[in-house]
Amino acid sequence: MRMDVDMIFKIAAVGILVSVLNQVLIRSGREEQAMMTTLTGLVIVLFMVIQLIDKLFTTVKTLFQLY
Repeated sequence: MRMDVDMIFKIAAVGILVSVLNQVLIRSGREEQAMMTTLTGLVIVLFMVIQLIDKLFTTVKTLFQLY
């Protein structure tokens, strides 16, 4: 349970950081870099979620003794 809450906080932290960076870059006239920052944040969060999904499948395989 503890790890799940930590992962939610990590994803939220990435979202907040990307949002702040996005706003700063847009206000300074760097829309392209803002878009790249947003895409990078999305990729980071997707990798985090993929790791969780892999752990879920491993747990299900272990639970039902599938090999």
